[in-house]
Amino acid sequence: MSGEKSIAITLPAEAAGQRLDKALAAALPSFSRERLKTLVQGGKLAGAAGTIWDPAAKMKGGEAFTLVVPEPRAANNEAQDIPLTMVFEDPHLLVVDKPAGLVVHPAAGNLDGTLVNALLHHCAGRLSGIGGVARPGIVHRIDKDTSGLLVVAKTDPAHEGLAAQFARHSVERRYTAIVAGVPVPPAGRIEGALARSTVNRQKMAIVGAGRGKHAVTHYRTVRAFKGAAQVECRLETGRTHQIRVHMASIGHALLGDGVYGRTPGNLAPLLKAQGFARQALHAATLGFQHPVTKEILSFESPLPADMVALIDGLAAGTE
Repeated sequence: MSGEKSIAITLPAEAAGQRLDKALAAALPSFSRERLKTLVQGGKLAGAAGTIWDPAAKMKGGEAFTLVVPEPRAANNEAQDIPLTMVFEDPHLLVVDKPAGLVVHPAAGNLDGTLVNALLHHCAGRLSGIGGVARPGIVHRIDKDTSGLLVVAKTDPAHEGLAAQFARHSVERRYTAIVAGVPVPPAGRIEGALARSTVNRQKMAIVGAGRGKHAVTHYRTVRAFKGAAQVECRLETGRTHQIRVHMASIGHALLGDGVYGRTPGNLAPLLKAQGFARQALHAATLGFQHPVTKEILSFESPLPADMVALIDGLAAGTE
C-alpha cells in the first residue's frame, strides 16, 4: 500500500516472559506502547507463523517480526505563526528554547497556541510521522511553566534515533532550579519510581518497589541564599514532573510550584512582588549525538529574566 513502510524487528533474549506490546516498545523506543498495541490489533504485525493479533501474547525471546506502519494521517492541529527561538536547525531536527507558559502539545484545555502549532507552521510539511500523525516529532517534553531547551525531530530517522538515545538515558539534560531551603548534603542522588498519584491524577508521586517508572535525579547546590538555594539538577532518567517531585520529596520543593510545594512565608512577599507564579525551573543544558550525522551536539540556554530577577532578589535578602 502506498506510503506504508515495513520495519524488521528481532527481540532480544531478555524479552522472554514479556508481553508482546511491552517487548516491541523496548525494541522501538520511538513508538509508544499504546501505538504499537493499536498496530498489532489492526493486523500490522507478522511473525514466523503469520499475522499476530494479540498484544498481550507472552514472548519467548529471539522472535523476529515485521511491522507494517501506515502512512501518517494528516494532522488536525492548526499551523500557527507563533514566534519561536531556534537554537539550532538542520534538515533533520531543530532545538527550541521554549519560553515559560508555552504548552508543548495540544490537549484538552490547550487545543491551540502550543509549540506543536508553531512547529507545524515553521516546518511547513517537513514533519516526523512516527506517532501515526503527520506532526513535528515531539521526542520529549517539558512542562508548560518550565522554560528552556527542547529537541524536535523533523524526519522519521531523526525521531527514531533521538528516541533511542532518550530510552538509553544517554541524552545530557541539566536544569537550573531554585528551591526552598538549602539542601543538606549540598549534592546527592534521588531515586524514586514515579507514577500517577492515586489521590490526584493530575499529580505524580513516588511509589513503592515494582510500581511506576524508575527515576533518578542528581542534584548539586550552586548557590545558597537565606531560606533558598539555586540547584543544578541532572536527569539520569526523564519522567513527568521528575525534578519537581524528587526535590519536594527531600524537603526542597521548587519555589513557585503550588502543586508539589508551598512557598515559605518569608519568601512569599518576594515572589508576589516580582509576580513570579511558576515553578522556578529552566532546562539549561541539552546534549546528544545527532541521529543522522553522528556529530556530538551540546546547547546552553541562559536563565530567563524572571529567574535572574528572583535570584537577584534572594541574593539581596541574604546580604
